[in-house]
Amino acid sequence: MSLRTHKYLVAAVIAGAISLAPARMFGQGDAPAAQPQHQWKDRAEYDLFDSIQKDTNPKTKLEKLQQWEKQYAMTEWIDARRTLLLTTYAALNQPKDAVNEAKEILAANPKDFTALYYTMYFTQALYSQSQTPDVLEGGEKAAQGILAGIETPPPNVTADQWAKLRPDIELMANVNLGFIAMQRKSWDAAEASFNKTLQMNPNNAQVDYWLGTVIASEKKLDKLPTALFYFARAATYTGQGELPAEVKKTALNYVQRQYKNFHGSDDGFNDLLAAAKANPTPPAGFTIKNANEIAAAAAQSEEEWTKSHPEQALWKSIKTALTGADGANYFAMSMKDAQVPTLKGKVVKLEPATKPKTIEMAMDDGTGNFVVADATLKFETPLAGKVEEGAELSFEGVPESYTANPLMVIFNVDKEKLHGWTGKNEPAPVHHRPAAPKKTQ
Repeated sequence: MSLRTHKYLVAAVIAGAISLAPARMFGQGDAPAAQPQHQWKDRAEYDLFDSIQKDTNPKTKLEKLQQWEKQYAMTEWIDARRTLLLTTYAALNQPKDAVNEAKEILAANPKDFTALYYTMYFTQALYSQSQTPDVLEGGEKAAQGILAGIETPPPNVTADQWAKLRPDIELMANVNLGFIAMQRKSWDAAEASFNKTLQMNPNNAQVDYWLGTVIASEKKLDKLPTALFYFARAATYTGQGELPAEVKKTALNYVQRQYKNFHGSDDGFNDLLAAAKANPTPPAGFTIKNANEIAAAAAQSEEEWTKSHPEQALWKSIKTALTGADGANYFAMSMKDAQVPTLKGKVVKLEPATKPKTIEMAMDDGTGNFVVADATLKFETPLAGKVEEGAELSFEGVPESYTANPLMVIFNVDKEKLHGWTGKNEPAPVHHRPAAPKKTQ
């Protein structure tokens, strides 16, 4: 049930409760006998009241109520008039006037349901206009007053009527208490009220968004995934209680930015949206890793990979350094003419094809890319035979020079520091049969 439906349903119930004038018309000289304890000042007051009761137009009804106030400032029907003024201001959507009238009623009867209800109903609207603490204080007292008497139907409301009204009025009271605590930055209290609200009715995207705001405002890193969930819920929920389309779009853009800030990328964002749309609260085991956790896990994984793949890790670091802005300085200071520990790669080209003195290799940096040559191995004397393209070799060499783009490092390598060379397909040596000895005479 919407807040607007609430307002008019409650008004209708109240209107029936305060129709106190007798149905019969007064005889000449008679005093109306509505209730023994209340007397009309004269026939004109009764007629004015009767006209007010029958008027269904809030605007003209208010004019008549103001006329009643002016002509009969003192009346035994002051309580009924204040209630009629309150409900008429509410029907005209005039929050300030309605709540001012409610204050007058509550001053005489602090438990008056109508005054408590409309004070609570208009709290958010009034606070958005004035941002004053007294609005929050009045709204808080009204919501607490409603909840204190929630088990008992208000006067002149039947048990059946109350059974229909109570769940949504109780819900509204808890929403209001959460809203008030949120404005006061009482995050724990606001979170508790909003959680209770969603337990009563999980389909309230505005409360989802507020709950996300409250949890995020606590600035507790471990709770931020929950905040992101409720922002996502507000942006994706469809049905009764959903946000307007434009507000949903704004909420979606907001949660996507916040997710990327927290997680470090958009990876997994669509999974968050799907989970939030399907579940009113975070499902069991729900979590989102933050960017620091991801970076730490990646660093640990990199460290473990480096330990188990030393050759690939070494070339990866060399490649990164030489292709960086300070590559020339790095090569001159750290690599040139210095023995480099074992590296490995795959043969791209032999020069010449047999008994080569030069091997072009695609080095292994752990990415599995062995297509483009990025290292050249030079030998003083030819190697024996040849190996097939793609053969895996390892070596320890001394860098002589390099180019950064495309990357090519020239190594001088001793034969004994080349590993994996098989020298296959070398032509068999030619053995000459010794000449037969000459016959002697």
